[in-house]
Amino acid sequence: MTDVSHASLEALSSHLDEVERYLRIDERRRQVAQLEERCAAPDFWSDADAASATMAQLTRAREDVAGIDAARSKLDDAAAALELAEELGEDELLEEAGQLLGELTSDLDELELSSWFTGEFDHGDAIVTITPGQGGLEAQDWCEMLLGMYLRYCDRRAWKVTVNDAPAAEVIGLDRATFTVSGKNAYGMLRAEQGVHRLVRISPTDAKRRRQTTFAGVEVLPVLPEGVEVDIDPGDLRIDVYHASGHGGQGVNTTDSAVRVTHLPTGIVVTCQNERSQLQNKAFAMGILRSKLYELERERRAAQVDELRGPKHDIAWGNQIRSYVLYPYQLVKDLRTGVERGNVDSVLSGGDLDEFVIGYHRWALGDDGAQDPSAARHQPG
Repeated sequence: MTDVSHASLEALSSHLDEVERYLRIDERRRQVAQLEERCAAPDFWSDADAASATMAQLTRAREDVAGIDAARSKLDDAAAALELAEELGEDELLEEAGQLLGELTSDLDELELSSWFTGEFDHGDAIVTITPGQGGLEAQDWCEMLLGMYLRYCDRRAWKVTVNDAPAAEVIGLDRATFTVSGKNAYGMLRAEQGVHRLVRISPTDAKRRRQTTFAGVEVLPVLPEGVEVDIDPGDLRIDVYHASGHGGQGVNTTDSAVRVTHLPTGIVVTCQNERSQLQNKAFAMGILRSKLYELERERRAAQVDELRGPKHDIAWGNQIRSYVLYPYQLVKDLRTGVERGNVDSVLSGGDLDEFVIGYHRWALGDDGAQDPSAARHQPG
């Protein structure tokens, strides 16, 4: 149970005041009123794209205001429960106050985290691609393990996931995995995972049971809103269709619905086979291609560092952002932030990544939290 005292109440009250300042909550309340008035205009939906963007802005502002109001209410309830517990000497009321304070601590962490996301796409959806690196068959198995970890993490955060492409490798694991994550702050959160992930374990494919080190790369891109222009010449595309196959090699349908889109000038290849319809798979693939080409253009304009995914490295020794050690000891450690966890199973099997994700964003902002969040992306990952 969370420590319950007047001192802990005062500390949380001060923290809540700080979060209100981060979020500029008074300004948010005015913004909600202004946006609601705009949405009520008779011609509001005459421009569907602009209307959708306004509605998304209104939803985020309402969520911030509602979160602060709920936190204030929870703080008041905890203070009342503590006062009654002291007056009546009832342990149940003390436990209730402790539970409320524990919930409030978690709520404030989430609100504070949301206040850090000021990037253009941070509040939106994300496209995640996992690619096997050094390690051969082991790396393909590691790719599948990471996919499972992220699917469970997204489930913990109540994000919707669409697996766009995850073809099974010939012997073990996956050749690659691409999935789209939809939910509040999905891109802002998941960009913490961008980089090389290293696994150390006893090889499951080695008869001599030797220790093996393998690598996989994780790329995180934003899902671009419809209003973002990306010029794609149809003449620059080669579109191939082929028979889709599911995880483990099973046929997921009986038609050639899987789509491979190749952008000839850049050599970028995007595949999608999740949907039964060839048209749907093509639409998903084109959406991913738009994000990749947008990022490529940003790279060309950025003289030093890619703002969306950081510097490119080989998926191999010396470039990892995080290590997952299963043998000779058990430890997950983020090499950027120093955050570590001895319970490896809770991370890989349980998808308990918040400590690492939040730790990354605190590190990227700097210890005093004063650094501009957008500047944090220029730090090496």
